[in-house]
Amino acid sequence: MSLVVVGSMAFDAIETPFGKSDKIVGGAATYIAWCATNFTPVKQISIVGGDFPAEELSALKARGVDLEGVQIKKEEKSFFWSGRYHMDMNSRDTLITELNVLANFEPKVPESYQDCEFLMLGNLVPSVQRSVIEQLRQRPKLIVMDTMNFWMDTMPEELEKTIAMVDVLMVNDSEARQLSGQYSLVKAAATILRMGPKFLVIKKGEHGALLFHDNKVFFAPALPLEEVFDPTGAGDTFAGGFIGHLAKTKDISFENMKTAIIIGSALASFCVEKFGTTKLREISANDITERIEEFVQLVHFDINLQ
Repeated sequence: MSLVVVGSMAFDAIETPFGKSDKIVGGAATYIAWCATNFTPVKQISIVGGDFPAEELSALKARGVDLEGVQIKKEEKSFFWSGRYHMDMNSRDTLITELNVLANFEPKVPESYQDCEFLMLGNLVPSVQRSVIEQLRQRPKLIVMDTMNFWMDTMPEELEKTIAMVDVLMVNDSEARQLSGQYSLVKAAATILRMGPKFLVIKKGEHGALLFHDNKVFFAPALPLEEVFDPTGAGDTFAGGFIGHLAKTKDISFENMKTAIIIGSALASFCVEKFGTTKLREISANDITERIEEFVQLVHFDINLQ
């Protein structure tokens, strides 16, 4: 049984108050794969152009990523996004978006991916995400979906159809409010869970993440960092750590998802320290363990009310 990851593999060009990158490798599926492979092999579904670096594909293969599901359109260009972050590093302006090969992406699930037990749907057109679910002959043990406000603005009905088919939905706090029409995140969660998912993860950037299931709520803080160079991909990195841990342990209980939230947060805290996937390529298992222990210490306290 396996973990299948669906999403973009692309190029980014990023400006922050602390620096500027040239065109670098990015994309949701790229970040997710670099993180999830710390815990389990990945079967990737994506599309790239002939300009996507062969050495990047080789590095992912060496990492434990099966690329049979990655379409390569040699005569076309890969998806490209350029953005500029404001001083708070939470808000940004999109400068350039070139869909290129992503404009007509029709994912195809290889026969060797039909053993999919865990499915991670990175942010894409909702109908594209849904088509992958529909191509699987057997429903995975867990389907996790990430999405964004753009689809809420442009195709809300398509989005809700896909949301109804998944087990875990990931959105940020403003997206949760938009999707639900509720300001309170507790009320927003209750509304979204009625749409179909069993679990909801609300990402709050530098303020941590919330996990909702039935009447249960879990909050994980974000690690206070001295320097944040590039938040691009932090949400995808979080998703990679989250789904990677669940696929490794094969335990989809609320208690284990709490652990997955902490692990996802730990991976995301590495991602923002350098541009692109640079830091994710450098960290070791020991680095991850030490960072997770920092999170544990961050929230641990003893209290005596007598």
